[in-house]
Amino acid sequence: MEKILYGTLAIDLGNTNTVVAFQDQENINSVLVEIPNITSSPGVIPTAVWFEETSKILKIGIGALKMQNKSNSDLFFHSNFKRLIGNPIEKINQKNILSPTECGEKFFKFLWTNIPQKYEIKRLVLTAPIDTYKGYREWLVNLCGELSVDEIALVDEPTAASLGIDIPFGSKIMTIDIGGSTIDMNIVKIEGGEGKSGPIAELLKFKGKDVSSISKQKIRCAEIIGKTGSKIGGKDIDQWIVDFFISENKYASNLLKAEQIKCKLSSSGIKYENKYKIRLLTKQNQEKDFYLSKELLEKILSDNNLIKHLNSLLKDLLNQARGKFCTVDKLSAIILVGGGTQIPLIREWITKKIPKIQIKSPPPIESIALGALAMTPGVKIKDILNKGLSIRLFNRREQRHFWHPIFCKGQTWPTENPYQLILQASKNNQKIFEIIIGETKKEREYDVIFENGLPKLSEVQRQEEVIKWDKNPLRIILKNKSNIGEDSLTLFFKITKKADLFVRCLDNKDEFLGEYNLGNVF
Repeated sequence: MEKILYGTLAIDLGNTNTVVAFQDQENINSVLVEIPNITSSPGVIPTAVWFEETSKILKIGIGALKMQNKSNSDLFFHSNFKRLIGNPIEKINQKNILSPTECGEKFFKFLWTNIPQKYEIKRLVLTAPIDTYKGYREWLVNLCGELSVDEIALVDEPTAASLGIDIPFGSKIMTIDIGGSTIDMNIVKIEGGEGKSGPIAELLKFKGKDVSSISKQKIRCAEIIGKTGSKIGGKDIDQWIVDFFISENKYASNLLKAEQIKCKLSSSGIKYENKYKIRLLTKQNQEKDFYLSKELLEKILSDNNLIKHLNSLLKDLLNQARGKFCTVDKLSAIILVGGGTQIPLIREWITKKIPKIQIKSPPPIESIALGALAMTPGVKIKDILNKGLSIRLFNRREQRHFWHPIFCKGQTWPTENPYQLILQASKNNQKIFEIIIGETKKEREYDVIFENGLPKLSEVQRQEEVIKWDKNPLRIILKNKSNIGEDSLTLFFKITKKADLFVRCLDNKDEFLGEYNLGNVF
């Protein structure tokens, strides 16, 4: 009888590949999980679904890819669905039987039920991009709520990658992760260890037991100094390659061929000027040969402003870090993960932008899942807000409404101390106050200046944009009416461990009027 292994399972659900890894809690060994007819290599599952509604045939991973060339593949074959889950903007293939959400559910549940029985899963760690849609996170959390597992954690993909390399405590690391559908960048500080003070909070935890008692694994705390990201990735590069040669591409096979030649041109052994054939289907359903080199690939990336986009993200990240007194020269390493970081132009870009800092390249596909395992057991995360939160107030002198910030982008959560705000009556005999919350769509811009040798953020004259939450305003009714200009209501805002925004309300006599959950900040 095969020995049962107890421990932690990590699932890194990617747009192109999904990675599954397991860590035995007894000897802390990490392995990539092989699943017959699903994994293309140990631990690596192509993120694809084949589903025939009439026959109820369901295949995922390599099994789905093998069915791709069959008839009606436009109907039954599904890929590139992760980026569409919870995304109300991007178009979906209307021919497909399944919606992106349904694809994700069938993929995840089929994967879960096919995990080899020798693995007894006590803890599940999932990963998600930094810049992701709220709907995606909600979908993932709800999906996992049905699973029979003691503990579940959700971590940012680049944070997991940062924790997966062997660096000393106290180090500050930048991670650049270019996956199939997203670019994520962050700077984290690795803290903690046996005998060190505990971190302030966990990023996410369900039904959890305290795992800090498992002494064989050092307890780590990752403080996120800054993070940014966007919904651009390797799939977009594939599309740019095809678009360069053929306008109005409608064939999935063309994108697959573009991905293959992109990976080939990312090899260090390929000469810069050498051209390689790519055979694509034209609009007339005829095959035609085209030729691509590293030089031409760089032109395509430049024409689509990829480097400018990376520069913008990097600038945002470094500005956040400077606000916490972290400069480039304090970085211990830069980690490149995700298949997109293997493109020579991107590696050259970061080397030129930040010279003299060691660049580490762990296995680009597996590193996030293995890093997620390195977080557990016992790792807790200090996280930061990636958007600011504001309350709408009324300026009595100017007779207009304005947004007053209560929590700023880059601030850690959950909050240790509440944010206090005193409201005055804007009219005589006022008894009702409405609390309306908004989140910043575009932050104020800052320049970095130095005063007495210390960096300081100086605001550039550009107003931030705030979007009101799609929720009904909270109405607070006073027991006694207030007159114009009188201090009437004291509010205490806090963000909880589950990222919920709470407000505690007191009147001008410090009488308690209630505490309310205004909604989840993500």
